[in-house]
Amino acid sequence: MAYVLTRDGTKLYYKDWGAGQSVILIHGWPLSADSWDDIAMAIADAGFRVIAYDRRGFGRSQQAWHGYDYNTLADDLADVMQTLRTGDSVLVGFSMGGGEVARYMSRYQGKGVTKAALIASIVPYVMKTETNPQGVDKSVFEDMLKDIKEERPKFFSNFFKDFYGVSLLSHPVSDELIRWSSNIGMEAGLKGVVDCVHAFSETDFRPELNAFTVPTLIIHGTADKIVPIEPTARAANKGIANSVLMEYDGQPHGLLATQKTRLIEDLIAFLR
Repeated sequence: MAYVLTRDGTKLYYKDWGAGQSVILIHGWPLSADSWDDIAMAIADAGFRVIAYDRRGFGRSQQAWHGYDYNTLADDLADVMQTLRTGDSVLVGFSMGGGEVARYMSRYQGKGVTKAALIASIVPYVMKTETNPQGVDKSVFEDMLKDIKEERPKFFSNFFKDFYGVSLLSHPVSDELIRWSSNIGMEAGLKGVVDCVHAFSETDFRPELNAFTVPTLIIHGTADKIVPIEPTARAANKGIANSVLMEYDGQPHGLLATQKTRLIEDLIAFLR
């Protein structure tokens, strides 16, 4: 398997498909690069070089004890780009992965980035506070952490039903996909799973939105129960100059699966 060695010695697994301008796909919590496979193949077939890597602690990457803050995660992204000589690149972050995009843009002044995309992203701020009243209450994340530590398999099984918008009246994905997603989550190290909940829920990217100086595509489902659209995508669209917001009406968080065909079309149109 192929790995990038980061500046602190952590091994990150990656996939490098196709040829052309680099498109770097950054996965969500608690998944891995595999969650991008269908979309990655379509983008590569459209004439791009696609790189998808497992965040430290997740998938096949090293389960480091430290480094789950966004500064380190952005450094990991920078190390991937430098090691693989990606040149002019497009960054695409899903869910938690949007945070790496935002922090890279501010911490590295967007070096080498020509476009960015935020898909169902936590950017700019998902936590409810006095200045972010439409965010998610802190108790939700506290309960997540409690349930994860108590019985992770049970938590993931329930979590991914909300992730993909499954209910008594709606079943947009198969039971097999939910089990597969849960299995990927179980491959991650517990330390990374826990620390990343703190990272994506507590990090406020609002001061960093002006670092997005490139065309930016924002896509979000209006029925997202994991990352509500109002404090994230709509706020990001207001704060990022030269951004376009595409709202997928009635769609849940897991757009990579529930709206795969539409998402592929919209991403490739943006890339071109």
